Amino acid sequence: MSTIKPDNFVLFGDICYSESLKTLRCVEGGFLVCENGRSAGVYGSLPEEYASFPQINHAGKLILPGLVDLHMHAPQFAFRGLGMDFELLDWLESYAFPEEAKYSDTDYARAAYTSLVRHMINGPNTRFCLYATVHVPAALLLMDLLEESGLVCMAGKVNMDRNCPDYLREKSAPRSAEDTRLWLERSAGRYKNVSPILTPRFVPACSDGLMKELALLQKEFRLPVQSHLSESLAEIEWVKQLCPSCRSYAEAYEQYGLFGGEHPSVMAHCVWAGDDEIELIYRNNTYVAHCPQSNMNLSSGIAPMRRFLNRGVKAGLGSDIAGGCHSSIFRAMSDAIQASKLRFRYVKPHEAPLTVNEAFYLGTLGGGSFFGKAGSFETGYEFDALVIDDSTIAAPFPLSAEERLARVIYLSDDRHILQKFVRGRCVKE
Repeated sequence: MSTIKPDNFVLFGDICYSESLKTLRCVEGGFLVCENGRSAGVYGSLPEEYASFPQINHAGKLILPGLVDLHMHAPQFAFRGLGMDFELLDWLESYAFPEEAKYSDTDYARAAYTSLVRHMINGPNTRFCLYATVHVPAALLLMDLLEESGLVCMAGKVNMDRNCPDYLREKSAPRSAEDTRLWLERSAGRYKNVSPILTPRFVPACSDGLMKELALLQKEFRLPVQSHLSESLAEIEWVKQLCPSCRSYAEAYEQYGLFGGEHPSVMAHCVWAGDDEIELIYRNNTYVAHCPQSNMNLSSGIAPMRRFLNRGVKAGLGSDIAGGCHSSIFRAMSDAIQASKLRFRYVKPHEAPLTVNEAFYLGTLGGGSFFGKAGSFETGYEFDALVIDDSTIAAPFPLSAEERLARVIYLSDDRHILQKFVRGRCVKE
């Protein structure tokens, strides 16, 4: 870990960041000021008031906000790339559930989660929403390791008491709630960078009784929520059978108060969200975690991102490890663009595909806003930053900072990251 502290310093280089969905700001040869772990702004000339701050010269390098992964399954990291010829529900039964059962063994969990966290430190993502498993000790262990990494994370003990293998099913709704309370009480006040997020796996795996119990815990502990929504057609039909009184999958969460509103929520996928469901997402300020690679790998479909953005729905990107094979949100940006082009060409010709700048926004400021002021370099935002050396992917002709950013999205990997800052602390160099 670096000795640079989150107090006062300046990065010099070619700076790119989103100010909004439609506005990308690039300052070549600019100064990015960190003051007490937050951005004090980006300047073409350094103001006199910051002249005494230590300066780190990254001339010719790109400086970007840290990337945000709104949807990752931590225990699934171990089997990335396996079962990619399966569809969602078969993949869960054959790969995800058997692997997650292993986390009842804390020695196994420590080895697997240690590997995951090392990988996370080396990559471009600085903030994460993660699923653990149903096991309280392993969930706490994951949070401990994440705290040591310096990354900012929301992590959740998973809840599921039906429609899953016996070896992973929680005994009852009250027992699931009791274990969740234990996890919350043991994690309370324990971390600076890691916080709990309520994690009902998805409606098919959570009984009505469990959803009611989780709603009570949410109100008591004032928790955000993460879950899955309208990922595949088979899943949606299943929810219709389980919740016949609900007009949509989203309503199956909303009826218990687990769908945004007073407490924020993020729903992964939303591939098959119709007009009514999109309106419900919008009205509740619920976030959509778009996971394009997973949606393709598991044959789920192509999410209607243009419709979400046109309606003003809050949205970001997710790797969905291990439905998605690649953890970098740079990869999620390029996949999101490609998926939107396929939707435009073959499904909905009136829905314009995503632009590079829009995809960059989703992977930074769009997802970052779920954490508050994160994902941008505007004044007052928490100082999460990447310094990228893109010299090995340079062109034999001049490129603007915006063009270099596009090439980084499509062509870079972890080796191009020179430094990585989270809340002003350098976690990789």
